[in-house]
Amino acid sequence: MTAKKKMKRKNLIVFDMDGVLIDVSLSYRDTVRQTARLFFKGAKGWEDLPDPLFSLLDLARVKQSGGLNNDWDLSFTVISLMYSLVKGPKAPTAAEPWAYYRAGISRCDVSELTRFLKSESQPLTRLAEKIGRPIHEFISACYTGDVGTGNIIKQIFQEIYLGSELFQATYGIFPSVYIGSGLIDKEKLLIDPSILEHLFLSHILAIATGRPKIEADYPLDRFRIRRYFSAVYTLDDCLREEKKRLEAGKGRIDLGKPNPYMLDALKVAFQEEVSGFYYVGDMPDDMMTAAASDAPFLGIGILLSSEDRKELAEALRKAGAAEIIDDFESLLTIMNPDKC
Repeated sequence: MTAKKKMKRKNLIVFDMDGVLIDVSLSYRDTVRQTARLFFKGAKGWEDLPDPLFSLLDLARVKQSGGLNNDWDLSFTVISLMYSLVKGPKAPTAAEPWAYYRAGISRCDVSELTRFLKSESQPLTRLAEKIGRPIHEFISACYTGDVGTGNIIKQIFQEIYLGSELFQATYGIFPSVYIGSGLIDKEKLLIDPSILEHLFLSHILAIATGRPKIEADYPLDRFRIRRYFSAVYTLDDCLREEKKRLEAGKGRIDLGKPNPYMLDALKVAFQEEVSGFYYVGDMPDDMMTAAASDAPFLGIGILLSSEDRKELAEALRKAGAAEIIDDFESLLTIMNPDKC
């Protein structure tokens, strides 16, 4: 977490990153699709799986169902849904994680899954409506631990998203399944820097994101927008606090969204300097996070990167959004009504 002292300003405006400041449709979202497809490589009929497996709209509907703010969890859920149509082992026998995974996949047949994906326009949505969020012993075993210690799904995701060079620099190990450029470099800035400048001059700006710190730092530096933000809270801050509480005997707790830990920490950091609290996000979990905070955060739902704005607007409203906007010009109006 980084923080800098600022003069007194009117509001604290906290931004989520993905789908808000950064367009992740060709990075995180497509990484989920590619992770799901690459996970089944080696199964009987894998070459016949459609590419892409499903639409981004279909994926968005699963993510918007709640509790999947973390795209690693989203990948696990998507793979679990798809595995429901796969003929394969419940739990192959092998001690080493990658040997366990490869032995299991080699015994899978994805023919039925292929037929379903090709015949349905929204296959994930239909599966989720029919079976909810299934748990399979084999898939769960492939989502245990961390990168380098047995979490196959997370490692495949990180290799695709970061690319081979950044993956090695981040984790200190060689990729196991993906050698190529990272989809992180396909990200685009969603907010015009001139709007950030306008908001920066009148308010305190901060970020609360579920990204790991290195993945939050990358676009902040790449797009040269770090200077606008007085504080940046990431997954690393949540994990550090989780470890601290566990060591203090307070038990295990997930401080990622929709837990309001990051917003509560920002409230403590800036409450003496501001009179209004706002959190700008694009997912229902963001609105729930704002509502759960100790500070009177107002959730502002933004539809800028949505595949289905009407559907997302309804989901955001149900999750407690105080305002729903289509673009950042509307945010300027909300923050500075007398100047816009």
